[in-house]
Amino acid sequence: MPRKPREASRNLGKRLKTIDIETIYKTESRRVLATLIRLLGDFELAEDALHDAFAAALEKWPVDGVPDNPRAWLVSTGRFKAIDQIRRRARFDASLADAADRLDTRSSEPFEASEQAVKDDQLRLIFTCCHPALPAEARVALTLREVCGLTTEEIARAFLTSPPTIAQRIVRAKAKIRDAKIPYEVPTSADLPDRLDTALQAIYLVFNEGYSASFGAELTRADLSGEAIRLGRLMMELLPEPEVGGLLGLMLLQESRRVARTSSDGELVLLEDQDRTLWDRSMIAEGIALVEQSLASRRFGPYTLQAAIAAVHAEAETPEQTDWGQIAALYSLLLRIEPSPVIELNRAVAVAMHEGFEAGLALIDSILERGDLADYHLVHSARADLCRRLGRREEARTSYERALSLTQLEPERRFIERRLKGLA
Repeated sequence: MPRKPREASRNLGKRLKTIDIETIYKTESRRVLATLIRLLGDFELAEDALHDAFAAALEKWPVDGVPDNPRAWLVSTGRFKAIDQIRRRARFDASLADAADRLDTRSSEPFEASEQAVKDDQLRLIFTCCHPALPAEARVALTLREVCGLTTEEIARAFLTSPPTIAQRIVRAKAKIRDAKIPYEVPTSADLPDRLDTALQAIYLVFNEGYSASFGAELTRADLSGEAIRLGRLMMELLPEPEVGGLLGLMLLQESRRVARTSSDGELVLLEDQDRTLWDRSMIAEGIALVEQSLASRRFGPYTLQAAIAAVHAEAETPEQTDWGQIAALYSLLLRIEPSPVIELNRAVAVAMHEGFEAGLALIDSILERGDLADYHLVHSARADLCRRLGRREEARTSYERALSLTQLEPERRFIERRLKGLA
């Protein structure tokens, strides 16, 4: 039997309201959670409160309509739901009664729902998840869970590990925050340089795993690099420091080459062999603008310099037009402010392309003679490539075989195997 017009209209209205709630969940849930963590001072309690608030919205909004300020409604509802939950627990644990009373008293305080207040809460959440007292792996997992809203299963799938392993990392990180009384706050200006660096490291770890996976069947993971760029944009909006801009610029410039980095069948394509018409020019333009802005501040650091190197590559219309001299000079500057054998290796490759393969090979051999990077497959791949270009086939073969024994990424394994066949 056909539905009556008024009933059909009412059901349509409910479906539309449900869609409204889904949209609001996607856009507001992380912001509401950040504020609830600040108000309640407890991750688990805040997550339960967020869930309860949206459950209440599903009941009330289709009937009463979406409130004028959904975010404020959700925060207030979540806070009262949390107080109710604590009072229920207090029946079995008297020590919780005081906590419920304190929250109840504070609940009469007006909730600051301004855009800036909410952004400040998000910034506090990022710095809490990226606190240097937490292990690096836990910082990344906690950031993806609490700031990005990925599920435990999604994070586990991204890192090719089990959900229980990720769940343990997150639980331990939250326990560490609680037990060590890590403050839920933006660091003071005195502590900001070190804390900002830690937060940027966590974001860049997320990006790197997405841009160049450490192991597995796929060369890249677009979901992870996309989340890292979203976090970078959020950080830039909240805290427009030069190095934040440098990191965002670096991620955009690297991400601009994603499509060209693999062939249609998923095989690795080296930078010099990439179809540069596939590079995303809008990302390149935005990345270069951020690099120029950071350099102009004269308060830039290693992320900005790496972004500047990526910008030089991006500006070359053909591999032959690459300004390897400028890239080698930028690596020399980077090496002075952040000494690292990996940066030394990258500089050696730039020197090889600018001054000659022999010069680059000598630098790589000096790294290996010191015992640095002996188990790093890329140093052996780089050495093999220079030997191949110099016609030193047996040395190239030995280095490729060493690289093959160390790499855990299938596309890289297949690439090295093709190189070895080419030497036969």
